Amino acid sequence: MLDLVNLTGFENRKVTDLSGGEQQRVALARALAPSPRLLMFDEPLGALDKSLKEDLLNQIRAILHKTKIPAIYVTHDQDEAFTIADRILFLHDGDIIRDGTPDEVWTNPKSAWTARMLGMGNVIEGVITSANKVKTEVGIFTLNCKHKHPKGEKISLLLKQSEAGDDEIKLKVEDVLFKQDQFQVKLRGGLIIHSKDAPKIGQIIRVKVQVECLT
Repeated sequence: MLDLVNLTGFENRKVTDLSGGEQQRVALARALAPSPRLLMFDEPLGALDKSLKEDLLNQIRAILHKTKIPAIYVTHDQDEAFTIADRILFLHDGDIIRDGTPDEVWTNPKSAWTARMLGMGNVIEGVITSANKVKTEVGIFTLNCKHKHPKGEKISLLLKQSEAGDDEIKLKVEDVLFKQDQFQVKLRGGLIIHSKDAPKIGQIIRVKVQVECLT
C-alpha cells in the first residue's frame, strides 16, 4: 500500500513527522488496505495549499483507476471535481439537479444554479416577448432552444462571452480588476466579462455573447 501511494521508505516514520500531503496519502493507504468495495472522500484536500492539492489530486485519481475501486468524492471545489471525476452530480437543497460526465455538465449545465456554481458566464432573468425573443435588463435577445416558451414566461439565460456569438450587449464599464493574464471587467447590471486590455471606467463597450436558455 505504501508503494502504491508513493511512500516506500516511510514505514518507520511517525505520522506527526509527515507533511500534510504525506499524511493524506497514509490515510488513503489505510483506506485501501482492506480492499473496500467503495471509498468515500469528504473534502479530503481542504486543508492543503494549492500546489500540493493539485499534485495529490492527480495521484488519487491515478490510484483509483489502478485499483479500480469506485469512489464517492464530496467537494465544494469545482476544479477538484472536474479533475478527479468520471461522473459529476450537483446537489442543491438535498436534490440532484444535474449529473453527467464533466464534459456533459460543462457543455450543458441546464439549470441557472449549476451555471452560477460553475462560474460559466452571466446568468440573467428575462421575459418571453414573442416566439423567439426574450427581453432582459441588458437588451433583447434572440432565443434558440428546444423548449417551448409561452409569451410572458419568465426564464433564466446564460450569456457566454464569445467572438462567434450572434448577440451583442452594449454596456457601461463600472470596475476593472486584474486577474493573472487578463482583466475582469464589471459592467452595468453586475455582468462580468474578460478582456486582454483594460477599458476605462465609465467607457461604453460592446461585447458579443452566446445566449443559452436555462431551466
